[in-house]
Amino acid sequence: MAFSAAEALPADWREGLFLGRAHLPEGPSPILIEGGRVYDMAAVAPTVSALVEARHFTGAGGRPLDGPDGLALLSPIDLQCVKASGVTFAVSALERVIEERADGDPAAAAAIRTRLEVQIGGSLRAVVPGTEDAAALKRALMADGLWSQYLEVAIGPDAEIFTKSPVLSTLGWGAEIGIRSDSTWNNPEPEIVLLVAPDGTSVGASLGNDVNLRDFEGRSALLLGKAKDNNASCSLGPLVRLFDDRFTMDDVRHAELELVVEGEDGYRLTGASAMSQISRDPLDLVRQSLSEHQYPDGFVLFLGTLFAPIQDRDEPGRGFTHKVGDRVTIASPRLGKLVNRVTTSKDAAPWTEGIGALMRNLAGRGLLSRAT
Repeated sequence: MAFSAAEALPADWREGLFLGRAHLPEGPSPILIEGGRVYDMAAVAPTVSALVEARHFTGAGGRPLDGPDGLALLSPIDLQCVKASGVTFAVSALERVIEERADGDPAAAAAIRTRLEVQIGGSLRAVVPGTEDAAALKRALMADGLWSQYLEVAIGPDAEIFTKSPVLSTLGWGAEIGIRSDSTWNNPEPEIVLLVAPDGTSVGASLGNDVNLRDFEGRSALLLGKAKDNNASCSLGPLVRLFDDRFTMDDVRHAELELVVEGEDGYRLTGASAMSQISRDPLDLVRQSLSEHQYPDGFVLFLGTLFAPIQDRDEPGRGFTHKVGDRVTIASPRLGKLVNRVTTSKDAAPWTEGIGALMRNLAGRGLLSRAT
């Protein structure tokens, strides 16, 4: 899929500051868009992580490129760790409890959803995580036999922070994303993703799809790794919008995300996720990610989603699940559009270029000394 700036970038992209990664003829290179112009930044710093560490967020020293259209766009990150926060919205907390009680069976979810919404839905939306009110709600839910490990991370003091995907395994705009071939209940997760520098400073934001297997995690939370980390199971893009006087963390806090899934069978699903309904502030999630942990190459953090599709796709009562060929579009006015097509993790393009391959490429281009 050829990258089209007109389709993918926000309307004000010529006034914004964007960081990304493109596959140029000589190999993968960090790119920067400043003042509507695109620069290959490999001569300044050969990796996105090094560019972020140096805070070199200007095209000075970069090689001008013709423009964004037609670039072979990659995921906008490289050596950063890929972290994710889960159960950060009341709706997603309720859905995780439903998966758990349904034992990963979508056919059993509808009745459980109706009952739990009445019993605990309003309480979850009203409480602030980690407060005494949250602790009191926990005691009440435990007394009623309604407590769950998912509610612990939803309203307790500690957020769920997990590793989503290995370094260099994420995909970008236009790539095929993978669902495990043995999953029968799954969905996209449209999220905002923060880019965090090695010193813990949040420097920008992007869109992401934290592909989710509801059947696997529903059977056991200990299957989270298998539910979340598979070939082609994580996409980001189209670029990272860097924070400046035109785009700040408050824009993240008030962002609205739209989701459209278009199937080859004519099926169409629309949804939305409003960051204003998140239960934990993005900077608190960053703080918890940094707790007794360092990231010398920085990290990205998926902030979670409000979106959990329950509309039936085929059989009544079985809810939504992906089919091969689905086109997934995640959009937000200040961040643009992330577009991917669904395949299976088994049939997705194999991941063959890891850290070693990147280092060999940079060394062959005489750039490796600039990586520090």
